[in-house]
Amino acid sequence: MKAHTRETQATMTPEKSLQYLKEGNVRFQNNLKANRNLLEQVNDTSDGQFPFATILSCIDSRVSAELVFDQGLGDIFSVRIAGNFVNQDILGSMEFACKLAGTKLIVVLGHTACGAVKGACDDAKLGNLTDMLAKIKPAVKAVTEPKDASLRNSSNSDFVDNVSAKNVQLTIDRIVEESDVLAEMQTNGEIKIVGAMYDINTGAVNFYE
Repeated sequence: MKAHTRETQATMTPEKSLQYLKEGNVRFQNNLKANRNLLEQVNDTSDGQFPFATILSCIDSRVSAELVFDQGLGDIFSVRIAGNFVNQDILGSMEFACKLAGTKLIVVLGHTACGAVKGACDDAKLGNLTDMLAKIKPAVKAVTEPKDASLRNSSNSDFVDNVSAKNVQLTIDRIVEESDVLAEMQTNGEIKIVGAMYDINTGAVNFYE
């Protein structure tokens, strides 16, 4: 499989881009890989890059977007931050990726058993981590069940995963609310913004469409 070129990127649509990622995740789950020469892709992308998707994911070592979607060099822009939330810098990076570099799809990828989400659920305090986790707490508050405070913490895996899913949705909402550039592109059908959840037990990605 060759690295994307300006010409192949131009053939991509938001829907086709999403399908590429779905097919890549199926290969990953089945321990298969597309036939690609990474060193050849190094050479092919030395004069430019033409990714088709931008993926915002967590820093978790088990959730590398290139691996779980079986993508090569030059295929995706990968943005990683604990808890996969957005701030002004990340939004600016996404605007560059879509408006200037031509990606057709933004995926906000959460995952099960997320440590950052667990920290937010437990109201963890530690240096700069305290302010970072505050950005995830709106998702904790938005998940109203269970009401019993003793069950609203990291020991309740279902609660943690529900908060992770809510955090994905709230992040998408923030992208649209805080980036006029990306909101307009989505309205015009130039890009699609979708959420997804990676299961660390199975390797499967469930897309929210």
